[in-house]
Amino acid sequence: MNSRINAIVIALTAAALFGAATPLAKALLGSMSPFMVAGLFYLGSGIGLGLGIVVRRLGQPAAHTDAGHRLKKAEIPWLAGAIAAGGVAGPALLMLGLSSTPAATSALLLNLEGVLTAVIAWIVFRENVDLQVFLGMVVIVAGGVLLSWQSGGAGLPVGALLIIGACLCWAIDNNLTRKVSANDAMVIACLKGLIAGPVNIAIAVATGATLPALTTTAAAMLTGLGGYGISLVLFVIALRHLGTARTGAYFSVAPLFGVALSLLIWPEMPPATFWIAAALMALGIWLHVRERHEHEHSHERLEHTHRHRHDEHHQHAHDFPYEGDEPHTHPHVHLPITHSHAHFPDIHHRHRH
Repeated sequence: MNSRINAIVIALTAAALFGAATPLAKALLGSMSPFMVAGLFYLGSGIGLGLGIVVRRLGQPAAHTDAGHRLKKAEIPWLAGAIAAGGVAGPALLMLGLSSTPAATSALLLNLEGVLTAVIAWIVFRENVDLQVFLGMVVIVAGGVLLSWQSGGAGLPVGALLIIGACLCWAIDNNLTRKVSANDAMVIACLKGLIAGPVNIAIAVATGATLPALTTTAAAMLTGLGGYGISLVLFVIALRHLGTARTGAYFSVAPLFGVALSLLIWPEMPPATFWIAAALMALGIWLHVRERHEHEHSHERLEHTHRHRHDEHHQHAHDFPYEGDEPHTHPHVHLPITHSHAHFPDIHHRHRH
């Protein structure tokens, strides 16, 4: 139970960092192109995490970090797809949408990322989603639709459609990242930043943009390190323990942090529909949080590498000198077992129902 609570706290922290980055991105859009903002966000993320990896490896043995192994060749296409969808297409669509959509509205619309993440996990990757999770998704969608129609037009505003497109890209990214979530979370996030950052900056330059002043560039890169870099590291760690749909559900609170910060930056009284939509989304998130999944299930033999403690799923001997330090990282084998306990579709519970 403690590991689950820790994973929830990690997911919520990731959400807070990402949510705070949205109104800050809105503030930066007045001085540079949307693609430049996305590029600097990711470049700052990649460079900052790269420095963090170097410091970590100098300061601690690999056994005490996630850095116990390398990506397998079969995992590279999953990571490449995640970078293309979430690191290039997603942020570009978000920045374009933010340029014509109020910050608070944009922040709440981003709740749809969690819903779309769960739908893809459920339908495409066959991850279990209970009735309560589904009902929570429906309520969140209802809040998003209400929010998007505030303008009273005949359809969704273009900016809102672009933000929904960004949510879809990140939902695809989340599900593809699930395939590599047992790997070093800092390396995964760093690679995304170092690839997606230059690509978005190149698009910005190709469309006539120029690099902003040094102080603005530094502010954007620092914002990206927190909101896109550290946030993604924490998100990947949460994926291991909670599965894609549940992590996406907890991550859905990100817009609430964005709303709080946006109202501080641009003080105004939101309309009644804004608060109704916020209440619907909060209800949906609450339904996700209180969901419990328990049944008898079987584990097949599994051999992999990740950071772990010796809990009920990690009772194994070591073929190297071991002094009892936990957590640690090394290749290990899970033998077949059948038992019953509360669980989520983490890296050890990806069974069919």
